[in-house]
Amino acid sequence: MEDQDFALFIKRIKEKTDIDLSQYKEAQMKRRLTTLRSKHGFTTFEAYMSALQTDQQLMNEFLDRMTINVSEFWRNPNRWKALEQRFIPDLLKENSRLKIWSAACSTGEEPYTLAMILDRLGVLERSSILATDLDTKVIEKAFTGEYPERSLRDVPPDYLKAYFERSKEGYAITGQLKKAIRFKQHNLLFDRFEGPFDLIVCRNVMIYFTEEAKQVLYHNFSKALRPGGMLFVGSTEQIFSPGQYDLETVETFFYRRKL
Repeated sequence: MEDQDFALFIKRIKEKTDIDLSQYKEAQMKRRLTTLRSKHGFTTFEAYMSALQTDQQLMNEFLDRMTINVSEFWRNPNRWKALEQRFIPDLLKENSRLKIWSAACSTGEEPYTLAMILDRLGVLERSSILATDLDTKVIEKAFTGEYPERSLRDVPPDYLKAYFERSKEGYAITGQLKKAIRFKQHNLLFDRFEGPFDLIVCRNVMIYFTEEAKQVLYHNFSKALRPGGMLFVGSTEQIFSPGQYDLETVETFFYRRKL
């Protein structure tokens, strides 16, 4: 009965929100949602779903909890250093105007990191950055560009000085970077992918999906890249057998679409 209760909940959530919870690892998602359901005194997912249908605040909390919003500037600094010093310069040899997508961008640290790197390389004004996430609340936060000090612990000092100002929350992104990024709500498992992109950054979100969902997403990311374009993934998300997605390994966590 408990399994049927959760299965019906998944079905009704997809009907209402277009979010397919069956594509997430079940044990992790069920544990997270059971905790949230119990917090409000519901003993079944059926009762919880009935409440979600009529209480927008409860629905907003549900949407926020089921998405994974953990991000930092320069997370895994050596990877960003490789991107700045090797891979973006290589892409610029092929195309002087880069089109970049920061997928599942959470609160915006990664697209802003990309914007800083492009500015340092002198190509920000002639490049475009699309930043998307499922959660509209984190998109709104990303657009404000204000962050606590802990989010900036890996930012190089010269970047901190050039691109941040002190604010009530801690630090605020300077206006020139905010203008360079187009923020948009997007469901990786449901919505159409734009493209073709020179670079797609999708880090530390694939680990929450089932193997079947990952395979679909890697195929879709590959199709959204131009030939020679690159996919940059998280430090726990190495792609095994990238050739099945028409990708080739360039360096650990960096993959190029085959020409």
